Amino acid sequence: MLNRKQKLLFLKFFSLFSVVRGYNILIIVIAQYLTSIYILAPELPVREVLFDVNLLMLVLASSTAIAGGYIINSFYDSEKDLINRPRKTMLDRLVSQRTKLSTYFVLNFLSVVFASYVSFKSVVFFSIYIFMLWFYSHKLKKYPFIGNMVAAVLAVVPFFAIFVHYSNFDIVIFVHATFLFLLISMRELVKDLENLKGDITHGYNTIPVVYGEKTSKLMLTALSLLTLVPIVLLITKFKGEIGYMDFYFYASIVGLVLFLTVLWKSKNKIHYLILHNILKLAIVIGVFSIVLINPGFLANKLF
Repeated sequence: MLNRKQKLLFLKFFSLFSVVRGYNILIIVIAQYLTSIYILAPELPVREVLFDVNLLMLVLASSTAIAGGYIINSFYDSEKDLINRPRKTMLDRLVSQRTKLSTYFVLNFLSVVFASYVSFKSVVFFSIYIFMLWFYSHKLKKYPFIGNMVAAVLAVVPFFAIFVHYSNFDIVIFVHATFLFLLISMRELVKDLENLKGDITHGYNTIPVVYGEKTSKLMLTALSLLTLVPIVLLITKFKGEIGYMDFYFYASIVGLVLFLTVLWKSKNKIHYLILHNILKLAIVIGVFSIVLINPGFLANKLF
């Protein structure tokens, strides 16, 4: 049985975990390793990839930088989130702003330390990445188009570090990256629709605020149609390189139809929350669907 002090400490830990979106970071780590094993270095034994210290350092550098980015984003959005996410914000406020900022600087320092193990270029790369995460949260996210574009780019940047590490720049990788980029762009725009009330109150000039909900829905429809381009390329031109993952992309077409159906019937926050969750689910399923490229690969090449 926990005493009061232990319960408070547990709640504060859970609060900090919520602020840094620990569940999102876990998915990113899994995605980086699965991408490395199945897409970037399929010719290497799985054991060699799993025990690649440089890869581990890049993954840790990414994770700590992203965690810091979530903290600084929460710091700048604390008042807005009281309107958009009141329950989550009350949980997040169990940890003081001072503690959050201290943790932010520690995480950024650790990110640079991890990157320094790999190379000086990695230090420069992650230093710029950390700065851009701060600049996005402080300034860019308040502007239409720029904020959405930068958010989507920042989400895929950690994978670029892994691409460089394995020096693999096959076209199929960029088609995969384009698909992910478009999904994330859609998610960012849906988030703007979901957070419309708080954004208006605190002067965030997002696309829904400046151009309205109908224009935002038209843009989401256009992005959905654009997403079909990498899907069609992957299941036709690159069929031999994605194996059974084509089932995921066929399912994604059905998912996009469902998304657009719900989108044009959406009228309030709960509807946009459903759309947001559809896109999050599509991304998470996509991560684990990477194993479908070659289901027996792990067993055959573990050593």
